[in-house]
Amino acid sequence: EVQQVESGGGSVQAGGSLRLSCAVSGYTVSRYRMGWFRQAPGKEREGVAAIYNYGGSRYYADSVKGRFTISQDNAKNTLYLEMNSLKPEDSAMYYCAAGKNGDAWYGPLVARSFVYWGQGTQVTVSS
Repeated sequence: EVQQVESGGGSVQAGGSLRLSCAVSGYTVSRYRMGWFRQAPGKEREGVAAIYNYGGSRYYADSVKGRFTISQDNAKNTLYLEMNSLKPEDSAMYYCAAGKNGDAWYGPLVARSFVYWGQGTQVTVSS
């Protein structure tokens, strides 16, 4: 059974930092394309960061480049998102996503490229 459990969300002030974790069971993260998406109320889900090719390729949305870092710990089978210099506009529900290498690919930060989704963890940034 595939399970993805996000944690690490919370409330911080602008300029603060958080690290999100996505603990995975049922598959090996290093063999999958992995990503973080977010969705704010009234807005579409958007890709934030993704890691592909056994960790060799990383992609970031322009809005988070230089502030967020995606990584994975293969020994712990866990995906991370380090978020620094947080802004109020980063407030959203953050989701961990995974897709099988070789499945249909629509782009590194496109939701359709991923098939497994976690329940999300809330991030709230106050000004």
